[in-house]
Amino acid sequence: MNLNSQTDSKDQRNDRLFHYVVKSCAIFVLLIMLAASFSMIWSGKEAFQTFGFSFIWNSSWDPIEKNFGALVPIYGTLVTSLIAMLIAVPVSFGIAIFITNIAPKWIRTPIATAIELLAGIPSIIYGMWGLFVFVPFMADHIYPWVNDHMGTWPLIGPLFQGPPIGLGMLTAGIVLSIMIIPFVSSIMREVFATVPTPLIESAYAVGNTTWEVIWDIVLPYTRSAVLGGIFLGLGRALGETMAVTFVLGNAHQLSLSLLEPGNSISATIANEFTEADSSIYLSSLLALGFILFVVTFIVLAIARFMLGRLSRREGA
Repeated sequence: MNLNSQTDSKDQRNDRLFHYVVKSCAIFVLLIMLAASFSMIWSGKEAFQTFGFSFIWNSSWDPIEKNFGALVPIYGTLVTSLIAMLIAVPVSFGIAIFITNIAPKWIRTPIATAIELLAGIPSIIYGMWGLFVFVPFMADHIYPWVNDHMGTWPLIGPLFQGPPIGLGMLTAGIVLSIMIIPFVSSIMREVFATVPTPLIESAYAVGNTTWEVIWDIVLPYTRSAVLGGIFLGLGRALGETMAVTFVLGNAHQLSLSLLEPGNSISATIANEFTEADSSIYLSSLLALGFILFVVTFIVLAIARFMLGRLSRREGA
C-alpha cells in the first residue's frame, strides 16, 4: 500500500513537471511575439510621432527631404500577395486532389516528394531565377501581349497597361505563388488523405462521379483544415522578402498597373536598412516592420475567426 502511494505521488509530481514545462514553452512563444512587436513599435515611435497616422496613407518616400509614408509598400505587399493566392490556391487544390484521389499509387510518392523538395529551396534562389530567367521571359513574351490585348479592356484595362520591362507586381505575384504552392498543396494533400476511405468508396458505390466525390465529400469533410492552410500560405506570402525584392522593381511609386514596378514592406526594409543615415529614416523602416506584423496578425486572426465559425457550424 505504501509502495502504491509513493508511485502515485511520483506520477503526480511528473505530471505537474510536464504541465509546467509545456506551459512554459507556450508562454515563451507569446513573450517572444510580444517582445518583437514592442521593440518594433518602440523603435518606430519617432516615425509615428513625426508623421502621425498619415504615415500609413502617405505615398511619398523621400530620404533626402526626410518625408516617409507606408502606402506604397503596404499596397505592393497586399497586391502581390493577392495575385499569389489567386494563382496558388487553385493550383495547390488541383495538385492535392490529383495526388490523393486520381493519380496511380506508384506515382503519388514521387510527386509528393518533389513538391516537398520545392518547399525547401531558399527564397533567394527563387529570386535569382526570377530575375535572370523569368523576368526576361515576361518582358519579351507576356507583358507586350498583356498590354496590347488586356490593356484595352473596359474598367480593368488600366491594371494591364505598362512598359514591357518584366519587373513589376504581376511578376512578383507569380514568383511568390510558385514559392507558396508547395506549402499550401502539402497541407491540402495531408488533410485530404485523412478522409475515411469507406466514406469515399460508399460515395462511388451510389454512383457519384470523381468530381461529385471531391466537391460533396472531400471538401466538406476537410474545409476547416483547407481554409487554415490557405491562410498560412497567405501569411507566408505577406512576409516573403528576397524573392519579391529581386523581381518587384523596388520603385516607390503608387501605380494601378500590375505591369509597373512597385515595392513591398519586406523589400523596402531589406533594400534600405543599411542606407538609413538618419534616425527618422531608420524609425520609418522599423515602423514598416510593425505594420507588417500587424497586417499578418490581422490576417491570421481573421483565419482563426473563420475557422471558429466553421467549427461551431459543424458542431451545430
